[in-house]
Amino acid sequence: MRLIVARCAVSYSGRLSTELEQAVRLLMLKPDGTFMVWADGGGANVKPLNWMAAPTVIEEHTGEDGCLRRLLVRKRGGEDRLDVAVSEVFSDVEHELDASASLEKEGLERELQELLAGAPAWCGEGFRLVRREWPTDIGPVDLMCRDERDDWIAVEIKRVGTIDAVEQLSRYLERIRLDPALGSCRGVLAAQSVKPQARVLAAARGIHCVEVDPAVLRGERQPELKLFAA
Repeated sequence: MRLIVARCAVSYSGRLSTELEQAVRLLMLKPDGTFMVWADGGGANVKPLNWMAAPTVIEEHTGEDGCLRRLLVRKRGGEDRLDVAVSEVFSDVEHELDASASLEKEGLERELQELLAGAPAWCGEGFRLVRREWPTDIGPVDLMCRDERDDWIAVEIKRVGTIDAVEQLSRYLERIRLDPALGSCRGVLAAQSVKPQARVLAAARGIHCVEVDPAVLRGERQPELKLFAA
């Protein structure tokens, strides 16, 4: 990912023609060829001023001093064209991003929620699901269950159980317990792995931690047998 902060003017030609007067803007060049021009619009403005999705052809022109002076971005196989005239460059940096890590994490947490919703007893003996995504005024808790004594349990699911995860569940419990009918609601943090520091904080908060194996939940392998001393 290449990020350029520069004073520039931008013209677009293609299905229509537009002009952006000279101003300081962020130019974003993604590895797949996508090109975007950003400005600090504030508020809810989360769209680029101009953009061209891949596949593109990007031509870079520099001055005698070696500094960037012009970027020409053309849509491959099309007539769309962005012409960026650069008068001053404030920053020009490249970063290698791992785009898959956060998606894999999100996907695994979603899968764990689905698997545990179908088999809530993995979170605690006798647990039965009441609802997924139980709403609170600060966000939804993943699973709301009841146990064999009909007590309420809020289950938060993470790929890795951290201190932040314990804090998040603590905040959910605080809001849930405001309802007198749910005043005794307990918390369970379910994760593929739980950090030692998170276990300490969870114990102090009265939250139970459970480690779950996605492969076991999918039925791909048998759970490991554990021996306990008498």
